[in-house]
Amino acid sequence: MILLWACSLLSLFDRMVINVSLPLIGKEFGINEAAQGFLISLSFLSSSLFQIPGGLITDRIGNRKAVTFSIGWASLFTPLTGLAFSYPMLLIVRCLLGAGSALAAGAYMRIMVTFFPLKERATAKAISASVNSLAPAVATIVAATIIGVYGWRVVFIMLGIPGILIVSYLWFRFKDNPAEYPKITPKELAELRSSAEWEERMVAADSQITYGEFLRKPILWQLVLVWFFFDFTYWGFTTWLPSYLMTVKGFSLAKTGVYGALPYLIGTVSMIYGGYLSDRLIGRRKWLFVPGALLAALALSLMIYAPSDTMTILYQCIAAAALFMAFGSFGGMQFDGLPKHIIASASATVNTAGQLAGLFSPFLLGYLIEVNGGSYTTAFLVMILSLILAAGVALTIQCKEWGRKNE
Repeated sequence: MILLWACSLLSLFDRMVINVSLPLIGKEFGINEAAQGFLISLSFLSSSLFQIPGGLITDRIGNRKAVTFSIGWASLFTPLTGLAFSYPMLLIVRCLLGAGSALAAGAYMRIMVTFFPLKERATAKAISASVNSLAPAVATIVAATIIGVYGWRVVFIMLGIPGILIVSYLWFRFKDNPAEYPKITPKELAELRSSAEWEERMVAADSQITYGEFLRKPILWQLVLVWFFFDFTYWGFTTWLPSYLMTVKGFSLAKTGVYGALPYLIGTVSMIYGGYLSDRLIGRRKWLFVPGALLAALALSLMIYAPSDTMTILYQCIAAAALFMAFGSFGGMQFDGLPKHIIASASATVNTAGQLAGLFSPFLLGYLIEVNGGSYTTAFLVMILSLILAAGVALTIQCKEWGRKNE
């Protein structure tokens, strides 16, 4: 679990740091908000193109090789971001970074179904995915501090160091089979076998389904749509919140570092708790996701019309808590709906939707901000609508009865 969490944190930390660096990058290279948004979007474009091939490769070569390659690739191209001497070079580096990182998502899902029984997977997924809330908080504080002293380039160069350490551990110590770890107990192995046998009985009809055949299943495309709409708001929120606080609310870089981090610290706790609650609702997890998404939409709508800085901070914290609780429950929805033997490629398909949302969201929202003369209101209204659509599609997913049988 610690390894999964560390890999996930490192993978996401770079994306969060560049969000904080955007105003300074834009100033140095003389680019407007739309060009800054495109810089973010490009890495998502390359990542989305390689998500499904990466998942198919992971299902064939195993977790260890896939994760080692992905983290090693990121450890090379993240420092190169800080060495870019022009905007075109920066675009190329970010594009290559996204392409090589695409193997990780499917591999993480395979590791979870291998090392955790079904009743613990949403919690495990939420702990791993808590980096999506913790990384913005840590990145905002750390990046703002380092950038304030050394400039934006140094922080990217420094990110290569932990990557090298993690890659070394993965290659020499990580195993694909839980039974190969000397400290695992017979009781734990028996629990994993029991969970696997029970899952095979409950989903016997899909136990031999191929990835090509699964592409025709409605559940896959329902999950794809939910994740696209939800991630559209998530990436818009994390990308433009620092700029919103600085340009609209007039927060200093240091103040943005503190108050911009607060919603994500709250979101970290909410994410893990959402995963825990989700494991109590196996087969019925949408009834946690839908209220969370709608509450986040309500809080965002209140935030953009908040009469004071204090109310702005309060509403963004509520939005983050609800958003990340819904995020924590969604991982469990994938474990319920996707076949275990093709989990890397199937989950990579769902994750492709998130990458495409990350591609369109920063650029589109940046464009809306620009054409509205620097006003963020329209951009936030689009994010609110996207959350409502995610909740609506989630309601159409048929809940399985196997969760009640497991209880």
